[in-house]
Amino acid sequence: MSGQRADETLDVVVVGAGPCGLAAAISAQNAGLGTLVLDAASVVSSITQYPTYATFFSTAEKLALGGLPFIIAESKPTRRDALTYYRAVVRHFGLLVRQYERVDSIDREGEAFVVRSVRRSGTRIQTRARAVIVATGYWGSPNLLNILGEELPHVTHRYREGHDAFQQRAVVVGGGNSAAEAALDLWRAGAQVTLVHFGPSFDKKIKPWVLPDFTNRVAEGMIGVRWNSRVAAIDPEYVTLRRQDNTTEKLRADHVFLMTGFAPNVELLQRAGVTIDASTGIPSHNPATLETDVPGIFVAGVVVAGYDANKVFIENGRFHGDAIVAQLTGRQPPAPPVLSRELDS
Repeated sequence: MSGQRADETLDVVVVGAGPCGLAAAISAQNAGLGTLVLDAASVVSSITQYPTYATFFSTAEKLALGGLPFIIAESKPTRRDALTYYRAVVRHFGLLVRQYERVDSIDREGEAFVVRSVRRSGTRIQTRARAVIVATGYWGSPNLLNILGEELPHVTHRYREGHDAFQQRAVVVGGGNSAAEAALDLWRAGAQVTLVHFGPSFDKKIKPWVLPDFTNRVAEGMIGVRWNSRVAAIDPEYVTLRRQDNTTEKLRADHVFLMTGFAPNVELLQRAGVTIDASTGIPSHNPATLETDVPGIFVAGVVVAGYDANKVFIENGRFHGDAIVAQLTGRQPPAPPVLSRELDS
C-alpha cells in the first residue's frame, strides 16, 4: 500500500529513511506538508550496518528526533537501543515510509518532480512531488583501495562482530575509531589480530576510552601493528604490505577488514542535474536553506558534507529538515541547540 493516489502530487518526497531523513520528514509533516519517505533498504539501514555491540559516541538526547524523548537506562545508547527508538519514531509520528524501494531518478516535469523508483518485486513506481529532499547517506559507498583481491569473499568493508574470526588470523586496515574498535573486538573474540595503517599512528582522534585499551594490548603483544604500511594486494591466504621504504611483507590472513570509511552517495543527485564538486564531493547548495542548484531539490544529512563525513552527524543533521521546511513554507526555522561533539570515525 503506497497511501498515495496515482494522480496526487505530494508536497515532499524524502529519499532516505535514515535518522536525518526521518527528521526532515517529521519537520515537513509538522508543517502540514504531504510527505512520503522512500528507502532502498529498511528504516535507518545505516545503523543496521554498525557492529552488533556498538555503543554510540553521543548521549541519547542528541540522537532524538522531533522532540520524542529517547529514554534508556544508560547514558549512551547501543545499536539495539537506536534501532528500537527509530522504529518508535516512525510509529509515533505516523510517517509514511516505503521501505525496500530504490529511487532511480528525479526529473522535473512541469511544476513538479517525478520520482521514479523500483520495488524489490521489480514493480516500477512514479511519484509526483513539488520538492524532493535527498538524504541518502554514505554507507553504500565504501572507499575502495582498488587493489588486487579486494573483492575476495574473506574481505569486507564492514565490521559486525568478531565471532567468525575465532582462532583465525585477522588483518584490520585503517587508522580511525572503526579500525581500533574492530581490532579490539576481534582480539576479545579470540582472533589473532594485526592492524595495518599507512601513517605512523592513528590519523583521527580516537575515543578516549578506546586508545589506552588498544595501546595496552599492543604493548602486551596481544595485537600486532604495522604502521607506515599500505596493503598492496590480497590473495586467499595472504595480505601483501608495502612499507614506506618500499620493502614488502606478507601476512597470513583468514579475514581482512578494510575499515577505510565510506564516500557520499551522490549518483542520484548527479542524475538529477545537481552539480557535485569534484574535489570535495559536496553537492552545490545554499548552506542556509540546503536547496541545491536544481530548485526544489534539497540535501540533508551526511551527504551535505561530501567526502568529509566527520562534519555532519545525526546530532546536527537532524536539524536540516527545519531549514528546508522553512524555505518551503517561508517560515523562520527554529534555532537548533548548540552542540559540542568530538569527532568520531
